[in-house]
Amino acid sequence: MAVSLLLSGTLTWVLVRQLEFDNAQKFLDQSVLVYSQRIQTHECLNLAVLPSGVCAPNNQRGLATTGQFTLDLGDIASTLGSDRMLLIDKNRRVVYDSQDAGAVGAQLPVTKSTVLNQVRVDEANLLLGDGQYIGAATALSAKHPDPMGARFVVLARPRVEIAAKATQDLVPPLLEAGGVSLLGALIVALLIGRALARPLHELGSAAEDIAAGNYSTRVRSTGGDEIGVVGSAFNRMAEAVERARTLQRDFLANVSHELKTPLTSLIGFSQALMDGSLRTPEEQRRAATILHEEAERVLRMSQELLDLARVESGQLSLHIQPVDLGVQLQQEMDMVRARAEARGLMLQLAMPASLPPVQADPERLHQILDNLLDNAVKYAPEGSEVRVRAEVREDQVETSVRNPVGTHRPDPDRIFDRFYRGDPSRASAAGGVGLGLAISRELASVQGGSLTAHLDEGGDLAMRLLLPAVPDQPAQPAETPRRATDRLRLRPEPRA
Repeated sequence: MAVSLLLSGTLTWVLVRQLEFDNAQKFLDQSVLVYSQRIQTHECLNLAVLPSGVCAPNNQRGLATTGQFTLDLGDIASTLGSDRMLLIDKNRRVVYDSQDAGAVGAQLPVTKSTVLNQVRVDEANLLLGDGQYIGAATALSAKHPDPMGARFVVLARPRVEIAAKATQDLVPPLLEAGGVSLLGALIVALLIGRALARPLHELGSAAEDIAAGNYSTRVRSTGGDEIGVVGSAFNRMAEAVERARTLQRDFLANVSHELKTPLTSLIGFSQALMDGSLRTPEEQRRAATILHEEAERVLRMSQELLDLARVESGQLSLHIQPVDLGVQLQQEMDMVRARAEARGLMLQLAMPASLPPVQADPERLHQILDNLLDNAVKYAPEGSEVRVRAEVREDQVETSVRNPVGTHRPDPDRIFDRFYRGDPSRASAAGGVGLGLAISRELASVQGGSLTAHLDEGGDLAMRLLLPAVPDQPAQPAETPRRATDRLRLRPEPRA
């Protein structure tokens, strides 16, 4: 702001100064014509000039004497104020100076000329002694000789006087305008500072609340300016942190809950075996069977948690290679067929004869397909149908698994959440801890594909797996692990 005021003030002073010089030059141009006429009236001794321009006779002496003419010039010059009057001869040399007799004999340059009232007026920038002047000159009548031999009259005004007048005229209003502008700038700066400081202070306080564990804190500055953009980003971050913390708490609570049931069974039946309360062989075999099943359940959950942690941290090793998806689907269908028939389910597989292979890790692809088919067989109503279909989608292969959902309709937006179950009452009977689909989606992502879910028009649940297809050129199986996505940090050791 100060720089702007300084620049504008300087520019205004330059313009006003130039205007003062122009006005002074015009004044001198007009004044020199008047003074030239007054000078010529004093050239005659009797102060009269004939119509022909020649002095009237006076005892045969028409011209004034040099002394008398000099005195008359002094009277004329006394009306000039600070301006300076000079007379110069035909060679542009000074013959009279109203302020400095020492300037007589100096030569004056003329830089340009103009015409006023049909009379030529010459303008000049003059250096007289140690001072610089602007001047206006016009010719005297040449019909008779001048007592001093003058042919031109010059009026000059000091440049420093004109500049001082410009400064004198400009400085007071400029200072007033500058003061008002500075006061206004301070007020505006104060308002802007407060407007900026308030949301920044609010952001700082909200950040402290988030750091202290109050994840529900939000800021109100969410406008379209820069502070509003930062405020909106902060609120999104706070929501993400709150959601992550909620998921973490839910995750720990679910893990604790899922571990509590099998561990309770393990402790109870092992205690019964140790204290001898199970006396008959049949009771002991039943307890051993339950202990084995619950131990397998804990082991399975531990493995699923380990797989999920490895995928999310990018530490899962993959062996990406061309996989015959058709053969893989046939094998997966054969593995779940017995369980499907036990529940009266009908399995259908539809795929083209020329289905291209996909780029995937065979073991992880088996894990994904096993989770999808196992989920469909577990939760499809008895006597219904599970349909599996594979087809080519440009440079990808889509595998869809559809099944009716019965009375407990799952939420497609939450179906991949950890420990989510569409029918919580069947958790123990159905097996698993609700991590299979969450792991499957992560495995699909790290292999360059995707896994989504939706409910179709008929109300059936459709799980869609997209994997990249192998190009038409012959593909060689990869013998060493390679990066599936940027999220992975592959290791060269063999898979477990």
